[in-house]
Amino acid sequence: MLKVENLTKVYDGGTRALDNVSFEVKPGEFLAVIGLSGSGKSTLLRCINRLIEPTSGTITWDGVDITQASQEELRRVRRRIGMVFQHFNLVSRSKVITNVLAGRLGYLNPALSVINRFPKADLDKAHAQLARVGLEEKWNARADELSGGQQQRVGVARAMMQDPKIMLADEPVASLDPVLARSIMQYLQLINDEDDVTVICSLHFLDLVHEYANRVIALNDGKLVFEGTPDEIDDDKFKEIYGKEAERIG
Repeated sequence: MLKVENLTKVYDGGTRALDNVSFEVKPGEFLAVIGLSGSGKSTLLRCINRLIEPTSGTITWDGVDITQASQEELRRVRRRIGMVFQHFNLVSRSKVITNVLAGRLGYLNPALSVINRFPKADLDKAHAQLARVGLEEKWNARADELSGGQQQRVGVARAMMQDPKIMLADEPVASLDPVLARSIMQYLQLINDEDDVTVICSLHFLDLVHEYANRVIALNDGKLVFEGTPDEIDDDKFKEIYGKEAERIG
């Protein structure tokens, strides 16, 4: 169980990105986080694994208060929280296999991690994860030789190398066309279904939310304005989330 209580983030300059946000995520759920750009979606996801430090509030997972965790505790927590980024965050000049193996760095002896020496079991695991996302034949290519959709699949494979229990996907399909977007969402759904990995995914498009998520939270100006199922987002709730001038399509 992931429990977020009264989470607030105020950036330098006074911008309140999150304002007293509280919700829970059960193990194995696929939770979509929706809202306009600037509503706080990315800040929320990055606070969960403390890539961004919250100003106040608590985030508790499996009995550990992540917001108060020491660096060593946080290192252990982050091992089991994978992350997929909107802009892929790959090392472009490195080989695909090297990027995927980076997902094991949290488990590796620090001395070996400096020289990128990985056990054979990790190499085998990396090839298996690449095969799972349909990219086994690209293992020796440079990351910047791949298309955007292929690079995002490498990002998914890298995150799965952590053996995560939670996957945070920060607008993973925002820079992809609709066909590629669905292919990435299908991989996240596969991970959710087959590996029982909890997925928390920020999205812009409600059609993807209806297709893949079983629960939704919505943010507006950093405040939680909706929590429920996709089918509960009626026209009035849609306008509350996206603004009175927003037009619902489909």
